[in-house]
Amino acid sequence: MPEQSKRHPCKPLVIFDGSCDFCTAIAELIQRLDWRRRLTCLPFQIEGLPERYGLSVRQCEESVWTLLPDGRHYRGAQAISQILDLLIGLPLFQTLYRLPTLACLEERLYRWVAAHRQYLPGVKPFCQRPGAPCGPASRSPS
Repeated sequence: MPEQSKRHPCKPLVIFDGSCDFCTAIAELIQRLDWRRRLTCLPFQIEGLPERYGLSVRQCEESVWTLLPDGRHYRGAQAISQILDLLIGLPLFQTLYRLPTLACLEERLYRWVAAHRQYLPGVKPFCQRPGAPCGPASRSPS
């Protein structure tokens, strides 16, 4: 079920872990696939970013988030489903997510990937790149 945020982004916003090489690689893939430039991907380690949208650093350490301009925000597997729908322009993945069995499977898969992301291939984490605007929260575990 989507949650409501305090403040709304202008366009869909994906908040990811910028200290994670796998997460950074996925964020870069999302941006490459987003040929319509409908999404913005930002690491939660940017100073004050989570709080600006009513999230805590802890919530962002635990899951990826997708925030929509209408105030709804999604986390975990449901956030991924929302991202995929935005990329293809159809509500296919959110529709599938609403099926209880599929939602449960998607969440289990998401949790497994999240727990093992430090072993998955990636790129240099966003927050370790020169000039990255990451604050103190960038010391989060990968």
